[in-house]
Amino acid sequence: MPIGPVQLIALGFARPGFQGRVAAELERLRGQDAVRVLDALAVFKDAGGGLEVEHLGPLSRDEAAEAGSRIGALIGLDIEGDAPPVPPPAGPGAGAGKILAEDAWDVLEEIPHDSAAALLLLEHHWAVPLRDAIAREGGHHISDGFVSPFALVAIGLHTAEEAARLHRLENAGENSA
Repeated sequence: MPIGPVQLIALGFARPGFQGRVAAELERLRGQDAVRVLDALAVFKDAGGGLEVEHLGPLSRDEAAEAGSRIGALIGLDIEGDAPPVPPPAGPGAGAGKILAEDAWDVLEEIPHDSAAALLLLEHHWAVPLRDAIAREGGHHISDGFVSPFALVAIGLHTAEEAARLHRLENAGENSA
């Protein structure tokens, strides 16, 4: 089965302790075939910038050990006790497993001090046929990103009230710290 497009998402939290609902939702996604969780990390950054990292469900301890930290390998984070990433095979495309400086994402720098983050590596199974159709037509990726609920108001997909509600919901953790 071909691997679908893979996305790294970094979600900020005002404080640690978010794992319960997030882990439950990751477990729910694991049961579906549209999205597969390849890796998930909880990162806690203290006031001095020190990091604590732990695997976040739905990976069992054995699965986490088998996979190592795929996110860690992507962002250059050495997680103690994880197996080193498997090197890419030799032959055509050898060296393709190296992350180029222009492709690096310093997600750890983006996490504010004295806060927490969930780093999720998701594979989008649903997008395989679309990606392949685009490639057959000679298309290629240019850019992507999530659209703000406030921008969706301007094009009629959200009401101002719904956008404000989502904004309050997304920022509730910041205000309750």
